[in-house]
Amino acid sequence: MRCRFGIAVAALAAVFCIDPAWAGRVYGPEAAMAEANRAIGLTPDIGNGRELYKICLVCHGPEGWGSSNGYYPQVAGQLASVTIKQLADIRARNRDNPTMFPFSMPSTLGGAQEMADVSAYIASLPMSPVNDVGSGHDLELGKRVYIEECAECHGNRGQGDLQDHIPLVMGQHFSYLMRQFTWIRHGKRRNADAKMVKQIQRFTAREVAAVMDYISRLRPPPEKTAPPGWQNPDFPGFARHDLPPQMLLHGVPPSPRN
Repeated sequence: MRCRFGIAVAALAAVFCIDPAWAGRVYGPEAAMAEANRAIGLTPDIGNGRELYKICLVCHGPEGWGSSNGYYPQVAGQLASVTIKQLADIRARNRDNPTMFPFSMPSTLGGAQEMADVSAYIASLPMSPVNDVGSGHDLELGKRVYIEECAECHGNRGQGDLQDHIPLVMGQHFSYLMRQFTWIRHGKRRNADAKMVKQIQRFTAREVAAVMDYISRLRPPPEKTAPPGWQNPDFPGFARHDLPPQMLLHGVPPSPRN
């Protein structure tokens, strides 16, 4: 059995210290969906999820707010089923993410139960009161495009859909939204919804920038938003030094490969 890029599963397993039997068993989109469904059906242990989130701290930050330059997304508050689905896709090579791949492996993260646990913990984190946004120059166009093209799936406030694993996009960093949109449009993010890939081909550059700016400005409801200056008490010793205190967005990125 070989992966899409011609690398033998056995070689892939050797590079990332993966059990070759596991790699052969769960490789591909069908296996990813099966594992995601198993995880979604489990009762999560948020306490264990808190421990597992230590794997995620360096990139996504203790608050889960990512980095304002968009190298790392805000994951705090994301729907648990969405995080589970993305983890399953990454580890099954159904979504290419070299940075995340080793952290999603069973040898690092664990199995379906651990995926459920960490995803539930991430979903419980309050979202940032401040995130990276666009220029604000074309928001009327962005609103119109969003209502006509995006709201049916992502919701009128960008709240996503738990049952259909559609991401919550409100409050996400503008730079991250722009990069992911481009990758979805060009087929680089292979686990994207086929209907969406086809739909967005007709968007102009102006429409893309406008609608991503509009989405980045959709504010989470008060019950999902951290108060100004909030720091995650679960990780009091973690250094938060790369951005002004009013933002508290963690992350000094390497190359933009997420």
